[in-house]
Amino acid sequence: MAEQAEESALTQSPAAFGPRFAESDTFKSLFKQGMALVEETATYLDGDGRRESKGLSRIGGLTYATESMRLTSRLMQLASWLLLQRAVNEGEMMMEQARQERSKVRLRGFDSAMSGPGWADLPERLRSLIERSMRLQERIRLIDEAIYQDDVKVAANPVIEQIGRLSAAFDAPVGGRD
Repeated sequence: MAEQAEESALTQSPAAFGPRFAESDTFKSLFKQGMALVEETATYLDGDGRRESKGLSRIGGLTYATESMRLTSRLMQLASWLLLQRAVNEGEMMMEQARQERSKVRLRGFDSAMSGPGWADLPERLRSLIERSMRLQERIRLIDEAIYQDDVKVAANPVIEQIGRLSAAFDAPVGGRD
């Protein structure tokens, strides 16, 4: 009996972190933070940001326009992912449908040239929003990989494979007990 439990423990896969995280209070907090960042950015770009951009140099103005478009695009993709995951969590969407919709969301790209020409000319608040959005993007990208790890081929555990081969070769139960 103990041998079966030991063998079972060796062949079981680890608990999936992603789906559990997605249903957690931590995800709910991430969702609130992400949506608050979207709202804060929209308010800034429509108000203070518009006023601040008028006083920029030509290169600063071009950088502002480019970076604000990248920021907006990045945040819309992140908001789409957050809303998609929330729909799954609340039972409004099945995981299979979410996998299909997820393929439309870009979690990579929209990078900002934080050391490029004109970056230093940007208003501090815009630079802060960009940096925060990039940190959020990285967090979501890592969580996405954990949640949808089944979509990525996971390498087999070579140690467990070797134990299985040895056990079969010697026709002995795993653990070496009779």
